[in-house]
Amino acid sequence: MNYYLAVDIGASSGRHIVGWTENGKRKTREVYRFPNGVESADGHLVWNMDALTAHVRRGIEEAKAQFGNIRSLSVDTWGVDYVLLKGEEEILPCFAYRDARTQRVIPGVHEKLPFAELYRRTGIQFQPFNTVYQLCDDLARGRLEEATDFLMIPEYLLWKLCGVRAHEYTNATTGGMVSAVTGEYDPKIIEALGLPQHLFHPLQRPGAVIGEYEGIKCVLCATHDTGSAVEGIPMEENAPYISSGTWSLLGVKTERPLTDEASERANWSNEGGVGYNRYQKNIMGMWLVNRLRDELCPEKPWSEITAEAEADSFDGTVDANAETFLAPQSMKAAFDEALQERPRTAAGYFRCAYRSLALSYRQAVRELEHNSGKKYDRIYIVGGGAKNAFLNRLTEETTEKKVIALPIEATALGNLKIQTEEDR
Repeated sequence: MNYYLAVDIGASSGRHIVGWTENGKRKTREVYRFPNGVESADGHLVWNMDALTAHVRRGIEEAKAQFGNIRSLSVDTWGVDYVLLKGEEEILPCFAYRDARTQRVIPGVHEKLPFAELYRRTGIQFQPFNTVYQLCDDLARGRLEEATDFLMIPEYLLWKLCGVRAHEYTNATTGGMVSAVTGEYDPKIIEALGLPQHLFHPLQRPGAVIGEYEGIKCVLCATHDTGSAVEGIPMEENAPYISSGTWSLLGVKTERPLTDEASERANWSNEGGVGYNRYQKNIMGMWLVNRLRDELCPEKPWSEITAEAEADSFDGTVDANAETFLAPQSMKAAFDEALQERPRTAAGYFRCAYRSLALSYRQAVRELEHNSGKKYDRIYIVGGGAKNAFLNRLTEETTEKKVIALPIEATALGNLKIQTEEDR
């Protein structure tokens, strides 16, 4: 029996899932789970890379203890963030994308390269945390003076395992520097912004074997978790998807990037897929309700929270994608500021968040159909948010599309799928 290990790390938790084929069917088992989250250090939000690395290793040991011989493994995480290297040493801290450090450099970036030109070249939506802005902040701080390389988070973790530095395509596309035409880093962007050219290497595609860790092959999956999630969705046809987690990523597979003015104006992204383009949009996602729960009722089960939200009568909504919700000190205060009338109950805040997310989905679906020139009759929802029957119902009502909710570990399944396809 061949066993494969998917290490799937999100912004709030990570999990190790072993997969194998038995009687022609895919089987999986979660063998290790650990918490994750940003930490505060010197006024910034950062990732604890030592803790992440230690958890990755512990999970591998647990997989070996339960299954014996693991044939291969791969790691996927969120996009845009990276670790700078000076030879074999890390240049820390590793900043988290919710940190506000890029705000000071964004105007200067757009003076050198207007966003319209960036979008035309890359097709990547504007987000203040895009890798291009983070690297320009590092440049301004002098952090690139001794940097010999930078590795996106999953490629960094794979380097810590097998000692090989890889630069994977799907994850690189999230940062706003990869050409929508060539699928490689765009040298004109790098030159215009004055970034060190030696940091940018040829990109490898999902499925590449890059090394070994204790006899286990280290493989590149689609290391951006949404890229793996889309691979893991058992679609009957090419339909829109929502990968519903800390972020909600709503999109559809297309043959080529759409970099027209309508896509730029609506802030749609074109990210790398496994042999296709992912035309998608970031929506704030479960971050809203997770943070509300932390403040309002941290001990209450989600089943009670959603039931009370569904029964509540508060009908106010907010723009779920407003920047004020990206990293507020108080999520409740951010809602209070955005609403003309405040909810009287905690349930009202959750109801507001769920209804606001559903309205964001409706707007995104309308933009998707307009920009692609295609109509769709269903939406596939995967990830943790697919378990939320109330939000699924709201989504079906607002979008007028049939919702197919698949409460599966789609990201881990996609990660495993790429490993096993490489092994054939």
